Amino acid sequence: MLVAVPSIPTRPADAGTPRERRPAEAYQIVRDGDVVRLAGDLRLHDAAEIWRDIRDQTESAGTSIELDLSGVEAADGSVIALLVDHRAALAARGVEATLTGANERVETVVELYAGHDGPTTQKRRKPESTIAQIGRATVDAKDEAKAILGFLGSMLVAVVTLVRNPRAGHWKEIAPLSERTGADAVPIILLINFLVGFVMAFQSARQLKMFGANIYVADLVGISLTRELAPLMTAIIVCGRSGAAFAAELGSMKVNEEIDALRTLGLTPFGWLVVPRVVALVLVVPILTLIADFVGIGGGLVVAVTDLDLTSHGYLLETIHAVKGWDVVTGLVKSVVFSIAIALIACQQGFAASGGAEGVGKRTTSTVVTSLFAIVVIDALFTVVFRAFDI
Repeated sequence: MLVAVPSIPTRPADAGTPRERRPAEAYQIVRDGDVVRLAGDLRLHDAAEIWRDIRDQTESAGTSIELDLSGVEAADGSVIALLVDHRAALAARGVEATLTGANERVETVVELYAGHDGPTTQKRRKPESTIAQIGRATVDAKDEAKAILGFLGSMLVAVVTLVRNPRAGHWKEIAPLSERTGADAVPIILLINFLVGFVMAFQSARQLKMFGANIYVADLVGISLTRELAPLMTAIIVCGRSGAAFAAELGSMKVNEEIDALRTLGLTPFGWLVVPRVVALVLVVPILTLIADFVGIGGGLVVAVTDLDLTSHGYLLETIHAVKGWDVVTGLVKSVVFSIAIALIACQQGFAASGGAEGVGKRTTSTVVTSLFAIVVIDALFTVVFRAFDI
């Protein structure tokens, strides 16, 4: 019985041309400047010859060398292990060796043997054209819109189900959620809105002094806070604080398959997770807005007393005269709509998370950005509607 033993090659005379090979050999190694091109099948029975050829072709390498695997159709793990080991040996000599151009199957093997010691294969990416970018963005927008509509439909079904069968809801979760989103947010709400009222009064103090209209600082601060700034600033704080938290929580549950576990247990994720969060925000955000109204007016009071020579009694009387009940109600109505938008956007982004921690982080960021955009748009729509109906 004859056994074919591969012969040990001698070093080629010309490093730029491939060594003469038997027709049966299924691989080729050619050096072109600082690039060593490998092609064909890198199999175990040729591992010794491949390793010797690679060593010979890279012996005279300068500071860097590229091992191009774009022509490799298949590779055994032993050959890739030798390539990775030889790359480490070159690095010890001060030569930076990179593996590039591997197809998907070969790259999987390279990543398996390269581990976390360094970069694996570097894919050569062609620049994407403008038309391709527009098309990809359009498809992504279509998929996102489809997911949003599906979420809203499922949410509506969950609400109808809870109306028919209230016991199916996770109502015990509302109290802890209200504490986290409401009571824990009071300090930052107090600070931010006090500074808003203070800065607004302070910025207008000089102009009011010029016309002897110091008392009207109460009108300016009171009306602007109750109608616009208090609900808007409160919603922004809740968006960055509670909205991001909701998205991160639900996103982590989604990637860890905890939401699928709820379905397995016969529980509806929307009624169990989404509805309590929407109800909690709807309850606490108007209360936070009322607190913001009082605190912002207090910030204006500090400026009125210290810089505009007004008494606290006169400032408060003018505020009561200027601010009507409808001004406060307007802000509360806005805060309710803001809270619903924040909760739904956060929960939808959390349910759409995928891909592990990176996907959760992206959805959390998207929650904040989308919520801020939605808050501004809703506020503008309220302004237009109130103006159109002369409210």
